[in-house]
Amino acid sequence: MIRTALLLSTLLVFNVKADDFYSQLVQAAKERTNHSVIYDGSYKRIAYPNGDVPATIGVCTDVIIRSYRALGTDLQVLVHEDMRDNFTLYPSNRIWGLTKPDSNIDHRRVPNLQHFFKRHGHSLNISEDASNYRGGDIVTWMLPGNLPHIGIVTDELSRDKKRPLIVHNIGAGPVLEDMLFSYKITGHYRYKP
Repeated sequence: MIRTALLLSTLLVFNVKADDFYSQLVQAAKERTNHSVIYDGSYKRIAYPNGDVPATIGVCTDVIIRSYRALGTDLQVLVHEDMRDNFTLYPSNRIWGLTKPDSNIDHRRVPNLQHFFKRHGHSLNISEDASNYRGGDIVTWMLPGNLPHIGIVTDELSRDKKRPLIVHNIGAGPVLEDMLFSYKITGHYRYKP
């Protein structure tokens, strides 16, 4: 009995710690909605490591990058190093015709983030059941015009309490919105460094 109680308490502590990271990621994503950001995905030379485009501009990927960075994770470095070591596994040559990684932009492209999360996180089933999406999950979509998009699932629910709200930037800056099933979902990931 004592052994079972000890095991159960250990599991509960482990789950709290695991959930704590994702809770912090959700809070970091929701904090992004307090920033005024003009949608601008143009190529910019940025510092490396910890490089970022000016805080007043950004795209959907910058919501992800800045949310993880708030927790001490530099996706610019992680994606660049993985692409440097495994370039042929990434879609940069096929989609953009690149012949080598570029630390200025690679982490700011949805297909590269998708591949990174598949390789280093958990690639989860795409589902039409909203209960399968947890706070801190990363979701990707294909928008009209064949445009990839990415956002973070939060702990808040839609007005009808059926869907988690998403933090994303689809053009008007980072927002918290009920849009999980508004477009075709192309990826569902859970990534904890």
